[in-house]
Amino acid sequence: MLYSKIEGSGQPLLILHGFLGMSDNWKTLATQFAANFEVHALDLRNHGRSLQSEEFSYEIMVKDVFDYCQLHNLENINIIGHSMGGKVAMLLATRHPELVSKLIVADIGPKFYPQHHQDILAGLNAVDFSIKPSRSDVEEIMKNFIPDFGTRQFLMKNLYWVEPGQLAFRFNLAVFNHKMDEIGVALPEDLVFSKPTLFIRGGNSKYILDRDFENIKKHFPDSSIENIPNVGHWLHAENPAEFYQKVTAFLQ
Repeated sequence: MLYSKIEGSGQPLLILHGFLGMSDNWKTLATQFAANFEVHALDLRNHGRSLQSEEFSYEIMVKDVFDYCQLHNLENINIIGHSMGGKVAMLLATRHPELVSKLIVADIGPKFYPQHHQDILAGLNAVDFSIKPSRSDVEEIMKNFIPDFGTRQFLMKNLYWVEPGQLAFRFNLAVFNHKMDEIGVALPEDLVFSKPTLFIRGGNSKYILDRDFENIKKHFPDSSIENIPNVGHWLHAENPAEFYQKVTAFLQ
């Protein structure tokens, strides 16, 4: 079953993180949203504290989230998904429209994305935990492959102490190494979600291009697309205040 952090009361609001992320990445925003909603910030399969499995696809992740909703008797939910989590949220909404009231997708579209995490995976695979590296050792190793400080800090949040002196990553790197193509899979052509949907893209990000609007409208006819200027793919972390304002205005 999926690990979650639940806070607040009211209509359920699910938050789904991106690839190599976890619910902790949304801690501050989740607490803010909890003033008006019952917030469920989830760790998706093979991420964070959730189940680790050889099975990894959008269909299986959607089943996980649907089963989670059934277990917690959630209905009429709002859902926010970022990047990979946005793909999960889109597929959930189109497969189970009776469950979802409103959908918010952060900086990802329904289209196919070619693999583009090779440097990140190379950096993660270069870390040999058998020699018991320190946190600073791990960062030094990753720096050779991942020069961007922000990306390294994001990945470092996945480090935890298995036991004193022994670090590990929380995500299932072994599965990602041979299931990477699953991350870029497009939403199936025939799926449509007709309820209110908000896409928010980062002004400096290339994940949602102007030419993608037509395809977005095909799958999500009642959708609007908004920008947050001067931010990249991690728009909710780079400008949480504007992200919160746009989501709250949409949900109200």
